[in-house]
Amino acid sequence: MEQKNGAVVRRLVGYGRFDGVATARVMARLYAAARLLVNFFQPSFKLKEKRREGAKVIKRYHPPATPYERALAHPKLASAIKRRLRAEYRTLDPVQLLADIRAAQEELGERIGKRGLVTTVGVSPADPLIFAQSLGTVVTATEVRATHRRPKRRYKKRIRMPSKLDPHLSTIENWLAVEPQLTALAIVRRLITIDPSFSDKQHSIVQRRLRSFRRKVAETIIVSMPLEEIRAGAVDGAACNDHSAPSTAPPPSSPQLRDRSAELAHLHPG
Repeated sequence: MEQKNGAVVRRLVGYGRFDGVATARVMARLYAAARLLVNFFQPSFKLKEKRREGAKVIKRYHPPATPYERALAHPKLASAIKRRLRAEYRTLDPVQLLADIRAAQEELGERIGKRGLVTTVGVSPADPLIFAQSLGTVVTATEVRATHRRPKRRYKKRIRMPSKLDPHLSTIENWLAVEPQLTALAIVRRLITIDPSFSDKQHSIVQRRLRSFRRKVAETIIVSMPLEEIRAGAVDGAACNDHSAPSTAPPPSSPQLRDRSAELAHLHPG
């Protein structure tokens, strides 16, 4: 049974988790119909011989037959059992069995979707004629059974919870405006003197806030700089594609550019 879990069990009931007596009854109906359909109407191959020729393995199989046909052809099976199998075979309809299997799978699929709720599902077997007419279209349309794996739903984005650091953000910005070289650990030590509930455990949170704050300040400074100053402070490039390299003379500088370069150096030390 363990070797056929993937080929038989999972193809029938999928990978959902089921519980409850009512669900067990549905699974019993599913397995009862599947047992009759597989044993009486689904032929399979059986290995006849296998031989090796060097590195090549050659296998020969018996003609495909159903387990019902193999049981009738077995010489040691009693005649009474063969008569009972023939009588049972005459009462079976493969289309009706397949419709019962699909109806049970639909009910199991609804029970998976309604897990945790009061489930009152009463799926009746489908009409064999209507079901037989739909078989020709579901094969080409890639039929998806109710017990098959469903695509995972996208997780909702988590709402940011209030942080104990929020009331002190303006204070931290004022500290950084006066001393841009402050480290996260130094800020935490100052916060401890204001609020004893802080500790060194908040070091990583302050470090992330400090990194984002410095990034925003740097972007603001760069955006506010005139284009001529940015070009004047650009790094000289090497010659490529038959173009000569720009002059190596030092670019003209201005007091405003030097002041902003020093401010960026304080924001990103090292």
